[in-house]
Amino acid sequence: MRINTVVVVAVVVLVMFVGGTRGLSFCNLNDEGIEACKASVSEPNPVDPSKECCEALSGADLECLCSYKNSPQLPLFGIDPNLALSLPAKCNLTLPSNC
Repeated sequence: MRINTVVVVAVVVLVMFVGGTRGLSFCNLNDEGIEACKASVSEPNPVDPSKECCEALSGADLECLCSYKNSPQLPLFGIDPNLALSLPAKCNLTLPSNC
């Protein structure tokens, strides 16, 4: 049952990252913040995070976001987990020690 819940949550998160859901918040990162950061976590040509992305990340629950770092579905949606994990440092934010 727990695995099914995790899978459902992961799918909802992925849909949000690709822009399919509006008006929701994920780990205290709203859809505008997700959209602002999408170009920085997507291959083949990621860009440096924008001011808007960094502002969104500064209010996000980074520990919550870290819990998705090993999600096997992220690459299927064009999200590179390594790029995603590099965003906080590029925004002068510190990842939680358990990330």
